[in-house]
Amino acid sequence: MDRRWGQEGERDESVWQRPYVNIFKHFKLEEWKKSTKEGDITTVMDKTLKCTVYRIRGSIPAGNYIQLPKTTSQSLGLVGRYLYILFRPIASKYFVVHFDAVTEDSQVIRISFSNLFKEFKSTATWLQFPFVCGAVKGSVYNTTAKTAKQDLVGLAPVGVKWTCLILDLHYILSFYLSRQYSHLKSIKLCSNMFVKNIFTSDLLFEPNVIVHKSKQTGLVPHDVYPMPREMAYLVPKGENWHDIYDYIRFPSDGVKMPYDSIQKGQVSLTKTGHSTHCTPIRMNTHAVSVSKAVKDRVSLIQQITSPEADLFRYRRSPRIVKSIPEIHLDTTLSPSHKWEDDDTAKNIECIKVIPADDGGIHVFADQSGRAVIHRANSDTEAVRAKICIPIRLPGEKFKIHKGLQPDPILKLRKVIGYGGCTVKCAAWTKSGSAVAYPCHAIVVVMEIDTGQQRFFIGHTDKVSALSFNGSTTLLASAQTGNVSLIRVWNFIQGNCLAMFKTQVHSVSSLSFSFSGGVLCGVGKDGHGKTMIMVWNTSKINQDGEVLVMAKAHTEVDIQVMKIAAFDDTRMVSCGRDNIRLWRVRSGALRSCPVNLGEYHCLAFTDVAFEEGHLADKDPLDRTLFACSKSGHIIEIDYKNVVIKKARRLFPSQQNHSRQSESMTLNAGAGIAINSISISAALCATGSDDGYLRLWPLDFSTVYLEAEHEGSVSFVSIDPNGLKVLAATTTGNLGYLDIASRGYTTLMRSHMNKILAFSVDGIRRHLVTISEDCTIRVWDLDSMQQLYDFVSAEEIPCAVIFHPSRQVFACGFSNGVLRIFNVGNSSLLAEQRQHKGQVIGLAFSPNGEYMYSAGSLGSLALYDATKEDHRVIRILGNVVARGSYFGPDALTVSSDGCYLAFVGPSEYVVTVMDAHSLDELMLIDISILDLETTTLDTAIKVCYPPAEVKQLLVITSSNKILWLNAKSGRLIREMCNIHKIIPSSLAVTEDVRYLLTTGEKVIKIWDYHMKLEINFQVFIGHSESIQQAAFTPDQFSVISVGDAIFIWDFLAAAPDQETSLPLNQINELPRPEAPLIAESSENPRQFVPVPSSSPPHVHVGDIERNEENGFLLCSENKDDCSQTDEPITAGRHGDSFLQVHDNMRCGDHASSFLKPVSCQEDQDDFEEPGSLVGDGDFPHNCSQPESYKHFTARFKTSLASQDAVPLDGKEDLKLKVVIGYNGNGRGNMVWNPDTALFAYSCGCLVMIEDLHSGSQRHLTGHKGEISTLALSHDTQELASASGEQDKTGCCVFIWDVMSGSCKKVLSHHVTEVQAMAYSRDDRLLMSAGDYRDLTIALWNTRDYELLATARICDPIHDLAFDPTALNEFACVGVGAVHFWRIEQTGNEVELKVQRVAIPDEVNAGELTALCYNGDSVLYTATITGKICAWDTQHNKCFMTWDADEGEIGIVQCRGYHLMTGSNTKKIRLWAVAVVQEMRLEGTGARSNSVLLVHEMILDGTVVSAVFDDIMDMGIVGTTAGTLWYINWAENTSIRLISGHRNKVNQVIFSPDENHFATCAEDGSLRVWIMDSTELVVQFHVLNQSCLCMAWSPIINSRKCADKQQIVAGYSDGTIRLFGILKTEMELKIHPHPVAVTAIAYSMDGEIIISGGKDGLIAVSNPSTGITIRIINDHKVSPITTIECTQKKYNEFGLKGNEMWLAVSSDRRVSIWAADWHKDLCELFDWLTFPAPIVPRVCDNNLPPASLAAFLPRHSGIVVYVGFGVKPEIILYSLYEKQTIKEIALPHWAASLSLSPAGELIAIGTSARHIKIIHYPNGKCQNFTGHNDTVHYSRFTPSGKYLLSIAYNEVLVWEVQKPPSNLSNVQYL
Repeated sequence: MDRRWGQEGERDESVWQRPYVNIFKHFKLEEWKKSTKEGDITTVMDKTLKCTVYRIRGSIPAGNYIQLPKTTSQSLGLVGRYLYILFRPIASKYFVVHFDAVTEDSQVIRISFSNLFKEFKSTATWLQFPFVCGAVKGSVYNTTAKTAKQDLVGLAPVGVKWTCLILDLHYILSFYLSRQYSHLKSIKLCSNMFVKNIFTSDLLFEPNVIVHKSKQTGLVPHDVYPMPREMAYLVPKGENWHDIYDYIRFPSDGVKMPYDSIQKGQVSLTKTGHSTHCTPIRMNTHAVSVSKAVKDRVSLIQQITSPEADLFRYRRSPRIVKSIPEIHLDTTLSPSHKWEDDDTAKNIECIKVIPADDGGIHVFADQSGRAVIHRANSDTEAVRAKICIPIRLPGEKFKIHKGLQPDPILKLRKVIGYGGCTVKCAAWTKSGSAVAYPCHAIVVVMEIDTGQQRFFIGHTDKVSALSFNGSTTLLASAQTGNVSLIRVWNFIQGNCLAMFKTQVHSVSSLSFSFSGGVLCGVGKDGHGKTMIMVWNTSKINQDGEVLVMAKAHTEVDIQVMKIAAFDDTRMVSCGRDNIRLWRVRSGALRSCPVNLGEYHCLAFTDVAFEEGHLADKDPLDRTLFACSKSGHIIEIDYKNVVIKKARRLFPSQQNHSRQSESMTLNAGAGIAINSISISAALCATGSDDGYLRLWPLDFSTVYLEAEHEGSVSFVSIDPNGLKVLAATTTGNLGYLDIASRGYTTLMRSHMNKILAFSVDGIRRHLVTISEDCTIRVWDLDSMQQLYDFVSAEEIPCAVIFHPSRQVFACGFSNGVLRIFNVGNSSLLAEQRQHKGQVIGLAFSPNGEYMYSAGSLGSLALYDATKEDHRVIRILGNVVARGSYFGPDALTVSSDGCYLAFVGPSEYVVTVMDAHSLDELMLIDISILDLETTTLDTAIKVCYPPAEVKQLLVITSSNKILWLNAKSGRLIREMCNIHKIIPSSLAVTEDVRYLLTTGEKVIKIWDYHMKLEINFQVFIGHSESIQQAAFTPDQFSVISVGDAIFIWDFLAAAPDQETSLPLNQINELPRPEAPLIAESSENPRQFVPVPSSSPPHVHVGDIERNEENGFLLCSENKDDCSQTDEPITAGRHGDSFLQVHDNMRCGDHASSFLKPVSCQEDQDDFEEPGSLVGDGDFPHNCSQPESYKHFTARFKTSLASQDAVPLDGKEDLKLKVVIGYNGNGRGNMVWNPDTALFAYSCGCLVMIEDLHSGSQRHLTGHKGEISTLALSHDTQELASASGEQDKTGCCVFIWDVMSGSCKKVLSHHVTEVQAMAYSRDDRLLMSAGDYRDLTIALWNTRDYELLATARICDPIHDLAFDPTALNEFACVGVGAVHFWRIEQTGNEVELKVQRVAIPDEVNAGELTALCYNGDSVLYTATITGKICAWDTQHNKCFMTWDADEGEIGIVQCRGYHLMTGSNTKKIRLWAVAVVQEMRLEGTGARSNSVLLVHEMILDGTVVSAVFDDIMDMGIVGTTAGTLWYINWAENTSIRLISGHRNKVNQVIFSPDENHFATCAEDGSLRVWIMDSTELVVQFHVLNQSCLCMAWSPIINSRKCADKQQIVAGYSDGTIRLFGILKTEMELKIHPHPVAVTAIAYSMDGEIIISGGKDGLIAVSNPSTGITIRIINDHKVSPITTIECTQKKYNEFGLKGNEMWLAVSSDRRVSIWAADWHKDLCELFDWLTFPAPIVPRVCDNNLPPASLAAFLPRHSGIVVYVGFGVKPEIILYSLYEKQTIKEIALPHWAASLSLSPAGELIAIGTSARHIKIIHYPNGKCQNFTGHNDTVHYSRFTPSGKYLLSIAYNEVLVWEVQKPPSNLSNVQYL
């Protein structure tokens, strides 16, 4: 019977199986000779089919079955691709079907499906699929299944129908296990089911189809056949087959996805036109722009949750949507176009898009729905086209802004530094007059005679390689990074010709051919494998095009690869153990290894050809030289590929500086040679001993040598053979002049980060300090290093030059201060006044005094007139503690009178007398900002010239504050000066310009901030800038960090006409800063802490009257309803809203927009009058029907305001937040390029690393976060939440890099529905919900409110037009609003055109929108339609039905559109035809869009982000799940899982490797503790899981095979689940009502459970018998049951165990038990007093009574509950009395005691977790939850604490108890 169809020659054996095999008939099932039956198997007459069928019944499926063939050693040998099963499940029963399939490699795979399975599971040999039973149309079950949040997997419903199930065995094995199907081995049908027959076939049969008629109409493919008579079901006359029976094909027909369950689809093959015989093939790889972090994270999740990666994908034909109504569609025809390729036109279904300027590019859509782009006359992949110079688009709406002059104001003049990524890279120009070398992210070209530098700037990371062509007209440079970027420059003109990304993550070697037509690069691919790329650059000067010629992967190591000068197609490489010759031929890169013989184990470091370019010489007659780490120099015959000679360099026995040594082959270790260079007559080598050696080509002797400080890493002989360039590992670059034998150092550099600098303005010296422990003095003009001071163990931290003497002071990390004399290179003095790091140094302007500050708060004053710099005064605790205030923590006024610094805390700036250090003034920075309740801190201080009498302060919120130097009053401020906290602040002496540094850039500002554009930005640094300042002569700016940058400051002379007198600077009214006039000689003992932030100061409302155009709504109510004009926001005088640039966030200026009907001819924005008000008048708008509209979950708690800052000494640290808030809308963001992934849960924002799973948490919100918005540069994140304590809605602006809050915006009253950044990130738009009805426009520079508008209809979504800088749209109830932003100077005007929804759409609400880049706007409706709008005319021109339910998410990328709806479906559409229909005058028309893919998720879609090509993305659902979606592979993978409903409890496994959660929806989930990954889920439908317990560990064997979880449910049942078996093992029903508490006995042999009625049941988990009922707590619900151990005769009671039960009536019973002897005795009964007068609790509900045994002290019971007052009571069972009471500010909602320490965790309705040290009563509050913390629990080790508030699960890491808690609350 084993007939296989595996090979071509064996196919004739299976002819008998065509067209199908009736298995029951062929094996004569009724005789039971070739089959087996077991249990209750009978034949019955079915009334529906009118024929005999087999009935399989029995409670145990394994004991009631039909099996074919008879024994497992036999095989059916059926090779048909499709398996047809005709069966019907028995109502209210489970059934199981198994069948064994054999693969081509003879592996047997068990495939099972059953309605008993809850979820898909897979192993290498077993696939388990859940089966979803269908029901009769119109039944309760069928109706429920359509709207259920989860598929109703479980018992077969009443009225379940006969089913024809078709299983594609080929596809199942290839998709899930990547194996090839051979034949079917066996089938096993288990109870409970009816079965008619089973068939196999290679044909696809479709019921209820007449083939010849269907094929004529084209509705059915030609490989679909009618159902044979033997397989057909009886269909009564007049009935439809699909109404009576279920037809299920698995894998799905394209509607039900993912392929993890078998269930009925919504359409049949006759409707979809499904291609049937598509063999599973691998789809072509799509280019996906996504970071490696996402790929690695997804790969990890696939390994955990998915089967083995599939090798093939099933190709689907797109679904066709017919009869799309065309709305306002012009019918003008354009001239016809012909296809260039007739064959293509015949064979491919084409859709042609003809843009205005198509550039010869045609777009086709083939049968698979993929877009194929054909470029005319190009058959080679273009890596990068020509770089086009950006041009300014003409526009009339925005005028040219007046900015800072001159432009640019800085010009880079010199860079001191070499290397950064590599010190093995430099190159000569052809003339030998200049050298090109990398300096971090810049390529520097230096003239060796004059020292003049040119710069090639454009790389964003450190340059790792560079190369010239032979004529040095082209320069190629590569940067390091995950994806290396290569730039090719025109060396003469200095511009970039091409820029392209390579396919490797780091380029280590570049080589240009002599002609410049070929470029070769070597790097590593994503798997760490060496990869070689060869590019064709011959056309780079014409059109900037670079083409890939060839590429290859190799296993060998390659250190260097060079292109031969005599042939562009020949290369040579060397590395560890190999030298290889390469050649490009016919688009392939091939190599030939050199036979190294005895030298095969050498590590080769460099290779060079005999000489340069000689065109007349035979290219094969060449000698190749290679050097190695062992000192060998190998000569290779290039023609014969053999070694000619080998020499080795050994250490000399004599001084090389005095006598040249000849080469010998003495024994011993050689000197490592790092680089080699060959000229016509000489060879240069660079070695580890620091010598540059010059040899004749016969290596007979050393001709010249030069000794260096470090190893020589690179050598190069110039093209003229006159000079040798050398680089060292210490960062030095120089050259040896062969003729004069002189050596010139071109460049020296620090080898680590440069921390600070100072300038001697008189002698033009520059001193720098670095983390490489060196202090270096440079000449500013020549860039030469003059002096070098080295401290091996101390890192210099701050440095300052004396204003007149040749002396500088330097402070070190150990607190030592040293003063050096540069003139004689001597140490003048050493001071040790500081214990911590020196963070600030300063001299008084006249040089009489010196000041130093330490990181531990100390400040010292020195006499600088004395050589020993004796100490005058030392103060302690006056400077803010911390090293980040350095290196310039001190600033001295230019008149020498005042000294300022941050301190004594970071909230305060102190001003002192510079002569005596007497304290003059304290300025509290934290209270200067009236717009926010957060405390601001000072970072940097700077004194401008004394005549302005001002003090500048930089704060942690990225502000600059201008303060009055005398009074401390705030003059003005500038917000958002950098993306991160600035590192430097400096002012010119003429007080015209200001300098700041941050995020690798320098900004020069107008000091008075009176221009429209007040700053210019300059780039060049590849790392953070540590310090920057103007030089004393004001002609230059110096910045340091990765290198030393010297900039020319090109500012012109002051403009006397426009400069304001200094005495006319106005001061804004601000609160007075506290002044302290007295000082003390004693050091400060305590650091002052600022008072709490002041409340908001409300700015007065704008006065409204008829003269300025403002009208009150109440006065013009009737007029409002009669306007029929388009809507705009008004301005003063002509009904437009005027918004000034200096408007603060607290100002409430808005406009009221009246909805009007949209006329067909409204194609432009108009300026009619409209009502403008303050936005505070009432409205009667009801909540919209759309699910897209956000509604915060109702909470019974309020956030408390009494949280105390903890200063880093907290007991808990938030580690992980489990879950995603599916109640939010658009509350997930992802950037595929940067791998930034963030989402919200409750009031927290999580930024998660998709690779490692680690989280960063952004805290600050008090209410539930409704939505998120991410700037396009991924630097800023906006999150919005409504507060429930009546403080209004807040929008937090976060710095993504640091995680700090930059700004808090307050405008909307209730909730924010949607937010969006403009494409250039200049603007942020926010829209309120149906109660707020306002739109706010913010300037992201300082997040000032630019304009607001109010409309009377709710808004669901908004988006900026990516093609226009000043336009956006929003959708909601009744219409689309097209907005335009117009700005004139400081005035911002909002204009809007309201376009009503066309009648053809038949929908009252638009729910979502997205722009396409081709003037098309897509909007979704509440009825499941998609509308396409022409944004040039603001008209809807087409619509189609895209879903059966409401669509809430729409995203468009190119010609693909994604939709997500409340039917749980996400769909991908091909919409190329939409653009074709929009174009006016085109002759093409279409009536269809294509449905390409569809997936079904686990809930309503509420958020989605996809990459730029719509290939992969992340989707969020209301089920609290975030899915990774890959359209190309048809895969959906859970990234984040969480509970949707309330989580009741959490428990831990005894080994702490896992924990479990249970929820109201009946789910019980098991998670991995370390990674918080979900591993197992048990789900009981229609019940709530209220409590649970994990079986204890008794011995190692039980731990291995008997881990169980017992759970109590709302129906009174107790279920035992086996963790390892992942199945329910026992179900008992001891309670008539809900089980509210449950626990295992200490030995795990008894289960104690308590019910809502107060009864306690004692049950045996082995037998399932309830052995005891305890009714002492009857009537009152049981809240807690806990067991603990005790000594056998302790308390005079027998037994080793003690347990307690708590009921909600404040009663606690203590019991002693010996379960083996059936002893259980009441030991103590505690009743705690009730309040005398009823009190109102926090949530108006009495708090629960809770109790627990104190760990390590089982004789003490800890109790909390509703009593006389909120408190914790400790009761001693020994003393029979209360021994301690700890008062609480709030009632306790949860209680947990740490097993490892003296900690008690209390959850409160104030949303806090309180950690209490019960021995001393110290308390700390921790926030993070968004509702009452109703449950918390420590892990068994006490290392972690898990807390729960509704569905939020937070994992806290318990810190070690601090030795000193200075900020705790005492209770």
